[in-house]
Amino acid sequence: MKNGTLVISLDFELIWGVFDHEDIDNKKEYFDNTLHVIPKIIESFEKKEVKATWATVGMLFNDNWEEWESNQPKNKPTYHNSKLDAYNYGALHKKSGLDRFFFAPNLIKEIQQAKGQEIGTHTYSHYYCLESGQNEDQFANDIDTAIKMAAKFNINLKSLVFPRNQFNESYLACCAEKGLSSVRSNPNFWYWNTMTPQTMATKVFRTADAYFSLGTKSYEKEILNNKDPLCQPSSRFLRPQHKIELINALRLNRIKNEIIHAAKNEEVYHLWWHPHNFGIDPEGAIKTLKAIIEVYTYCKDNFGMESKTMEEFQLGIS
Repeated sequence: MKNGTLVISLDFELIWGVFDHEDIDNKKEYFDNTLHVIPKIIESFEKKEVKATWATVGMLFNDNWEEWESNQPKNKPTYHNSKLDAYNYGALHKKSGLDRFFFAPNLIKEIQQAKGQEIGTHTYSHYYCLESGQNEDQFANDIDTAIKMAAKFNINLKSLVFPRNQFNESYLACCAEKGLSSVRSNPNFWYWNTMTPQTMATKVFRTADAYFSLGTKSYEKEILNNKDPLCQPSSRFLRPQHKIELINALRLNRIKNEIIHAAKNEEVYHLWWHPHNFGIDPEGAIKTLKAIIEVYTYCKDNFGMESKTMEEFQLGIS
């Protein structure tokens, strides 16, 4: 019997995901909120048996700056835009006193111990796979470092999410060689194609798509090619809470209806977000998450919908 499938992936990165365009001094409350809300996300998942893949930046596995320095790969990315260099940024903030935003081994262990949660990789250094200056050898070295760090936690990495959704098809063979069997790809719509120039139109359509019907976002399992790694298109980004409640309601209803559609039509619905997106309004964000989980529970009870990690989904396809 076929069943609809809910796949959830989270890009777990903390400051490593935004350092190139955010001032850390202005984000202290935001990231402290994030650190406090992550256990609540885990609790919400476990309570209703919802599975998720936490694509984790490898630098977060370090305990401190000393360990961080000892784990720097020899072949670092040589971006033409130096602002993207996580190693330079880290070196400048070693004495900031904000280590909690740079390293999260205890949170990683909490996720690891939670039922139904997979820890995947978001590369070691939040590596930008489409930026000029970097190359595949550097990417491979970065992934090797991520694998090494995860192994210290007895984690065998199987799933990857490209930072900033910079999906680089030419790097897939490298992923397979490193044992990564699942990769999150972008939605199959023109305004999500990262291999073409990004225009104002793509930005407008991506934003509008969060609130209005611009096509079905779930998909049939049969469209996926059983390749190594399996590319799993995302369906929807759970945008952060907005100050205007009507906008929040439009966003939530959109997701609810899409999950129900996927369940009724035995399709796949892949929802994703960053845990730090919950840092804006933690209480409202958890309320939204619980509403989404309630819809999934309804679909599980009435249509047999299943919750799977990226790795589990890949194993079910292969």
